[in-house]
Amino acid sequence: MPHCAIAAQTTGHAALHLITARTLSFIDDPGIVGEERSYEFHEKGAIVVDDDGSIAWSGSAVDLPAEHRDLPSTGYGDKIVMAGFVDAHLHFPQYRMIAAFGKDLLDWLNRYTFIEEQRYADAGFARQAAAKFLDELVRNGITSCLAFSTIHPVALDALFEEALQRGMALVSGKTMMDCNAPKGLSDTAETGYRESKELIAKWHGVGRLQYAITPRFAVTSSEAQLEATGVLKREHPDLILQTHLSENDAEIAAVANSFPWSKDYTDVYDHYGLLSEKAFFAHGIHLSERELARMSEAGASVVHCPTSNNFLGSGLFRYHHTREAGRPVSIGVGSDVGGGTNHSTLATLRDAYVVSQLVGSRITAFDAFYLATLGNSRLMHLDHEIGSLAPGRTADLVVLDPEATPIMAERHALSNSLHDELFALMIMGDDRAVAETYIAGKPVKSALAR
Repeated sequence: MPHCAIAAQTTGHAALHLITARTLSFIDDPGIVGEERSYEFHEKGAIVVDDDGSIAWSGSAVDLPAEHRDLPSTGYGDKIVMAGFVDAHLHFPQYRMIAAFGKDLLDWLNRYTFIEEQRYADAGFARQAAAKFLDELVRNGITSCLAFSTIHPVALDALFEEALQRGMALVSGKTMMDCNAPKGLSDTAETGYRESKELIAKWHGVGRLQYAITPRFAVTSSEAQLEATGVLKREHPDLILQTHLSENDAEIAAVANSFPWSKDYTDVYDHYGLLSEKAFFAHGIHLSERELARMSEAGASVVHCPTSNNFLGSGLFRYHHTREAGRPVSIGVGSDVGGGTNHSTLATLRDAYVVSQLVGSRITAFDAFYLATLGNSRLMHLDHEIGSLAPGRTADLVVLDPEATPIMAERHALSNSLHDELFALMIMGDDRAVAETYIAGKPVKSALAR
């Protein structure tokens, strides 16, 4: 295991706090550079947090500069501290809908999701929901996310206001959908464009918040709305665009019926200029070779949502096939709550591993934890701020306990490598394995219990 100090420099702010533990930070994709070169791990590690909530220094405790040795400190013993988890796809207004029975994606949307999301027209309801939603992320060590909201501007206001108060790095946007949805959950091409513009001006770049252009998916957007979305993207090329793609066979058939001129599902988005290196397409299970090649060419990303895919019977995502060298597509990972069955990133990684086994091309624990930290932050162009323990990054951290439950402690006794420990964490762990969550250097999970 590499044992190199990440850095030995300060950021110029007054260092206020020292955290000691076993520290793990990914520096590159293990699938590209190899496992041993992908991370830095210290059995006795230290992290110095500045007064502005950034990381001033990180490395082996034996190399800790003298000026930091007498700082107030918090020690986590044999627990593992790494960058906080980043969830690259989930739905804020669906957090209460986990475990809603549905025959398939479209049935589930119509029977449950579209009904629940209409409640977010009420600003008071949305404010209460935002607090509960973000609390649940914190309990599971998720410090940043790319989230869907609803069509209602007041719902996005509520989410952003709560995230701003907590100092969280959060990316979201008003959902646009003008057809094949209830009246109470539909906008128009014109209002979707106008309200999105107003919300971009109001929220993008405020604190640690970013706006994401968010057409729900081609099933619920007319050609006029997708055209307006393309205009938004051209006017704001720096913004992330998020939507859904190729999740379910019935969904794919519906898109083909609505857009008979298209070559395939991906071509619909491409036609309106929505493919780019800042475009995120959730699921991407059933993509053809033509679609994969085009996405690779455009630099677009697929977000793997294994718990949701399994729960709704949508299909098995082929991780290594999607990343094939001839036309590699960048991949992130997300819980997709509420189609996903758990807010826990550890549960998401567990299901990603199980799916990889089922398709005959297993991922490793290093692959999984890279995706949930540096990998997702890189795709979201946030790796200058989050995703690792490098100096200058914000101290968004998760503290993981490999012995969180009696049976995990028994299993931990058998581990003889870092990979063993990480693997057991993602297979057996849940919110109980998250001993603490830090947002900008402040412990926030423990504060929820007060």
